[in-house]
Amino acid sequence: MSKRIAVIGAGMGGLCAAIKGREAGHDVTVFEHADSVGGTWRANRYPGVACDVPAILYQFSFAPNPNWSHNYARGPEIHDYTKSLVDQFGLADALRLNEGVTKAAWNESDGTWTIETEKGARETFDAIVPALGQLSRPCFPEIAGVHDFAGPKWHAAEWDDSVDLTGKRVGVIGSAASAVQLIPEVAKIAGHLTVFQRTPNWVVPRNDSHVTPEVKALMATNLEMAMKLGAQQRAAIFDNADTYFWQAFKWTPEGRAAYTRTALDHLEAQVPDPELRAKLTPDYPIGCKRILITDDFYPALMRDNVTLETAGIEAIEANGVRTRDGFHELDVLIFATGFETTQWDWSMDVVGENGATLKETWKEGPEAYLGIMVSGFPNMFMLYGPNTNLGHNSISFMIEQQVGYMLKTLAALEAEEAKAAGVTPDGQRRFNERITQLLSATVWSDPHCRSWYKAANGRVYQNWAGDCASYAAETAELDREAVALR
Repeated sequence: MSKRIAVIGAGMGGLCAAIKGREAGHDVTVFEHADSVGGTWRANRYPGVACDVPAILYQFSFAPNPNWSHNYARGPEIHDYTKSLVDQFGLADALRLNEGVTKAAWNESDGTWTIETEKGARETFDAIVPALGQLSRPCFPEIAGVHDFAGPKWHAAEWDDSVDLTGKRVGVIGSAASAVQLIPEVAKIAGHLTVFQRTPNWVVPRNDSHVTPEVKALMATNLEMAMKLGAQQRAAIFDNADTYFWQAFKWTPEGRAAYTRTALDHLEAQVPDPELRAKLTPDYPIGCKRILITDDFYPALMRDNVTLETAGIEAIEANGVRTRDGFHELDVLIFATGFETTQWDWSMDVVGENGATLKETWKEGPEAYLGIMVSGFPNMFMLYGPNTNLGHNSISFMIEQQVGYMLKTLAALEAEEAKAAGVTPDGQRRFNERITQLLSATVWSDPHCRSWYKAANGRVYQNWAGDCASYAAETAELDREAVALR
């Protein structure tokens, strides 16, 4: 029997759930706070925004895209891809744009969820699928006077297109994933750019290349062969990442040595100045923080109009930034300081069994079974939940496994004429104990490692503890010792 499913969020995860949910015969509604689909690729519009996973992996296996302009897709193209999914799979009538969900409450009497939206609607569904992502709430650093700058200022995730940076004295605080993409673009037009770096990052080459119209036209002469070769290429890149790149995080001697060498060679090849190289060389193990993949960040720092400032920031003032060794006058200040990651403060309230709230349940840290189900919250299937982030491969693969697991669970409900599926407290506990033990052997748990992957209590709540193949195996079947139907 068809289930009514509320998908909350229309990013990559939400769209996947809607597509596959409908294919399985369910009645799916997608609620989205914004005016367009795309999630992070709708929200992030800073210059140079791109994905650091090869485009052939950062797409769904059931919807390959032959139109990427580069081997690493640019943000606007990924946004276009998400919009194309709506057209390709006829999702327009399932979308409720400009209507985010403010509350979801479990009804024990009939095994349903009642949701409330920003527009005041109250509707009942058999299952909910929070697809709200992990990286959506901009984070500002704890610096004295952080909001005191009098000129134009913004977070990279909230880019202000109205300000022309041409000829301006621009400061960028941060030098990680978003920063290494926007800095080369800002450097091209700024009068002077000062990059305030707290901690250097390990950087490996992207080796990106442009896919020319001529090559696309050539591939179009034999689409069947192009699709075959594309599938082979996708499989080869996936297997390489899952087998070898994963070892930089699994922390094998071979993995850390190989990728450390790759990063150091890249640094030496692009930065001949030994003093600048020293400032850019991390003192922590590779993989501890997110490994950055870029070809043009180091060359941007070599420009005459760019300064790398590594002295600690003491305060932000009305006219600039004061560091330990001086004052930097600025016209514009940009925060490339990432997102809130370990708090998991969703944009909606979730009330489960016996009136328990998800916020209270997670007050000591977020836990879920397979990153999908939470004990006490039946028929709720999260996408990109706790311990499902990756450092080495594509999250789109993980999302597909999570959606598949949800559909298997709903099929079991139908087969057994049950109303509710929930992970047992013991099943969730055993799973998280095992994941914590596996994570303890990874680089993320190194006591010398401080990163956004790790909470203040030392737990790693973000990342999956193995390769993607192991996650596919974990989600392949319903473990009835962990998941109960009633």
